[in-house]
Amino acid sequence: QVQLVESGGGSVQAGGSLRLSCAASGYIYCTADMSWYRQAPGKEREFVSAIYTDGSTTDAESVKGRFTISRDNAKNTVYLQMNSLKPEDTAIYYCKRHSCWYGFRRTPDLWGQGTQVTVSS
Repeated sequence: QVQLVESGGGSVQAGGSLRLSCAASGYIYCTADMSWYRQAPGKEREFVSAIYTDGSTTDAESVKGRFTISRDNAKNTVYLQMNSLKPEDTAIYYCKRHSCWYGFRRTPDLWGQGTQVTVSS
């Protein structure tokens, strides 16, 4: 069974940077699209960035130009480089491994446990 472990969260001042990591471990049978989501207190979970198996990416408008998603398939790890952080970026950040096919089987979507990012003004 595949597990996701996020790391790299913390507290920074506005304008600072953080790099989140999400490492997948276990029996990984197929390469999957990966995403980052975040959830601020009292708000719904929202999409942040995604990186697809072909290497293309998509970002939410709110983070374009500031956040960069990347992946290292050899390490089964996805990263989120966050620059020019703002107080409104404060949230728990979750990694998501999308389902993928191997043979006739489809793996389930998987979520990490989340990592807290706090940005002070």
